[in-house]
Amino acid sequence: ARRLYEVYKPIARASVNAPAGIAIDLVYGFVMAGVFLLLYPSLPGASGLLKGLSYGLLVWFFRVVMSVASTWMMFQVPAAALAYTLVTGLGEMLVLGAFYGLTLRPSG
Repeated sequence: ARRLYEVYKPIARASVNAPAGIAIDLVYGFVMAGVFLLLYPSLPGASGLLKGLSYGLLVWFFRVVMSVASTWMMFQVPAAALAYTLVTGLGEMLVLGAFYGLTLRPSG
């Protein structure tokens, strides 16, 4: 991954603000869980797991695929880095969707 993302080295920060990163991830996770619960009745699938995987694919498209497409259009980034982002993003969103599907149910 480091070799693939070296193209970003000239614009990357020298250090990361860990508390801000944790706060952003927590807010992002709660927002995504809330959206999952709002969409739950409309998601395809008979079980929570299938609904979660459907949600993961939906989020992957809108979050990862669209970001990769924009990056490809605006920057000179190697295709291997873009493909890596697509594949790892798919894995991340499917795991997150499965987690939501197995643990969250709308009330009422």
